[in-house]
Amino acid sequence: MEIAMTLKMEPEKAQDVWKDVGENVDFVSLALNRDDQAKAQAGIQEFADRSQAIIRSMRIRQPEADLRVAIGFSNHAWEYLFPKAKKPKELEDFAGVKGPKYSMPATDGDLFLHIRAKNQAVVYEVVSQYREFLKDFTHVLDEVKGFRYLEGRAIIGYIDGTEALQVEDAAPYAIIGDEDPEFINGSYLFAQKWIHNMDFWNKMSVEHQDKAVGRKKFSDLELDDDDKYENAHNLASNTGDENKIVRMNVPFSDPASDKTGTYFMGYARHWSVTKGMLQQMVDMNDFLLTFSTLKTGTLYFIPSRPMLDAIAGGELNPEE
Repeated sequence: MEIAMTLKMEPEKAQDVWKDVGENVDFVSLALNRDDQAKAQAGIQEFADRSQAIIRSMRIRQPEADLRVAIGFSNHAWEYLFPKAKKPKELEDFAGVKGPKYSMPATDGDLFLHIRAKNQAVVYEVVSQYREFLKDFTHVLDEVKGFRYLEGRAIIGYIDGTEALQVEDAAPYAIIGDEDPEFINGSYLFAQKWIHNMDFWNKMSVEHQDKAVGRKKFSDLELDDDDKYENAHNLASNTGDENKIVRMNVPFSDPASDKTGTYFMGYARHWSVTKGMLQQMVDMNDFLLTFSTLKTGTLYFIPSRPMLDAIAGGELNPEE
């Protein structure tokens, strides 16, 4: 496979892997049917082309919606769809992580769609149009519709993203560089669905919650380390400034059925950084794990837009 790329990191060629949670969000994980490999390869080739055209069309039709999209492939999918192509250096099957008390599961997934916009109708239209090109060779494993909560807060009531990287500073942490030149401007995405016991959380005093999160609920000021619990979330999930990732924690809920949670998205230049953070969270018994159930955990590779063009052109599956 030959792709015209320089060794310079070019964020404008990446998919939408930045900190832009969006007003309305749809997360879709799909599995390949695996009943006809050639059909799936042809289908993904067409989808890689049409998906980008759909994005361009919607941005013309509804420019104020600020549509953002990322499309990813798991290791399992990559090996099935592009068996003769090279793989990103750190792409693997997530095997889960275990700590002394808690663990994080690994779950199946081949393709992943992360779609967000200010207008829910735009999100609907994009997902609906994507389905036209995916339905013949994939089936849906899970779909979650997220939303922006009050003041941009996490569903547990705390301002989310205070420590997140600004967009202009995120590229060195979010997208692959010349350490893996064939996959430059791609990204590693870890997607994880959390369900929270909100009755448990809401019965805690605000002081107790502050210590558990590591910040003040109303002012958003960080507590001194001595005032936090040893397993406060912002301690357990912090692996140092040199190991930052782009995080998006998106609320979702069906309140009438008491199903409320957080969809965690971690985009990173190095999967090893995200994996180290997950391991640290379970090793330290992150307080959030005390009232949460983790339902999914899957690693995906997010190709650059030029690589999507290469997929569309059949360059990852050259004819003999």
